[in-house]
Amino acid sequence: MPAPTLPIRERLTEVRYEIRGELARRARELEAQGHSLIKLNIGNPGAFGFRAPEHMQRAIADRIQDTDPYAHQQGLPAAREAIAGHHAAIGTPGASADNVFIGNGVSELIDISLRALLNPGDEVLLPSPDYPLWSAATILNDGRPVYYRCHAGNGFLPDPDEIEALVSPRTRAIVLINPNNPTGASYPRELLERIVAIARRHGLLLMADEIYDGITYDGARFEPLAPLAGDVPCLSFGGLSKVHRACGWRIGWAMLSGDEGATRDYRHAIDLLGALRLCANVPGQFAVPAALSGLDTIGPLVAPGGRLHEARRIVAEACAASPHLELQVPDGALYAFPGVVGPAAQGFDDHDFALELMETEHVLVVPGSSFNVPYRNHFRVTLLPEPEQLREVFRRIDRVLQRRADAATAAEAAPLAQAAVA
Repeated sequence: MPAPTLPIRERLTEVRYEIRGELARRARELEAQGHSLIKLNIGNPGAFGFRAPEHMQRAIADRIQDTDPYAHQQGLPAAREAIAGHHAAIGTPGASADNVFIGNGVSELIDISLRALLNPGDEVLLPSPDYPLWSAATILNDGRPVYYRCHAGNGFLPDPDEIEALVSPRTRAIVLINPNNPTGASYPRELLERIVAIARRHGLLLMADEIYDGITYDGARFEPLAPLAGDVPCLSFGGLSKVHRACGWRIGWAMLSGDEGATRDYRHAIDLLGALRLCANVPGQFAVPAALSGLDTIGPLVAPGGRLHEARRIVAEACAASPHLELQVPDGALYAFPGVVGPAAQGFDDHDFALELMETEHVLVVPGSSFNVPYRNHFRVTLLPEPEQLREVFRRIDRVLQRRADAATAAEAAPLAQAAVA
């Protein structure tokens, strides 16, 4: 007699993470069969030949003998002091090492910070599209995601009036992802100030995912939220994974700012949850001071002629030249979020397209609906491959879309041809 199936948590049925989901599993099967795939599903710099800067590697190597013990649950003092100093330099009010929490990547801190905040049924205002970990962490901590729309026609920027209209008695926080993943939108100061005012009026926590803070293009400016928030409670997330290309080191941080009386209990809750998991990865923490005080190694990559800038340029040119694609050119981050238009968009399903693209052209992308949007005509690619490889990727994408456009045109023409014969 077979053993009974183990039950799983019911709320997992509400969680999606296609970035590493069904399509990624099929990609591994194809690779096992000997196929070579171009995988654009994950913003993982090390997989595309980028390396963490040498001065950061040395900082870990020089202290490797000190990495065996557990650290304090909030992180190594020197690392927290460096993060607090960075925040003080950009104007975060009351920046203090006591209010810094280091985690195993920003992902862990998102989960901890929502667990410390939410009671069952509490609501979190999230952008649509969002980075799906935010939705998943809200759901798995018994909260309810409520989405404010970021339309392509508005540069993927939100409407503050819509955000405020969504506030209810159960709303606890507003999440901002800036620069944005997946769209690359960079939020202007005036917009952020209006969102801060909403949080102040309704007593909400601001949660600013700023992991791409150093990655902007062509004069786009990153505006940190905490200096604008002032005494409004604000949790700002950063880390080593993207700007410093050290994803595998799993070092992220969160800085809690705002009125100390309002944040005291929340700070203790985050500290308690951090203590329950003992501590974050210790070796990587020794690289934090070097990262924040050392050479600027991301600037040359995003400047004109730099590898990331060139990748973005080629993607923008490919979309502009395609009759099947439109693109709001990203101002920041490591992604583009093209939309499919014209005949190719008729009956378009982003998941089916991604599967066909992988099976026939050996390119892996992420369906746009994975980012919690109601439409299904977008997909996300990362800008991390060599620029010329991205040019080839979009040739393959256009081949698939042209086949779909031809099929749609033929389907429209068939009834007319039959009527003419009749």
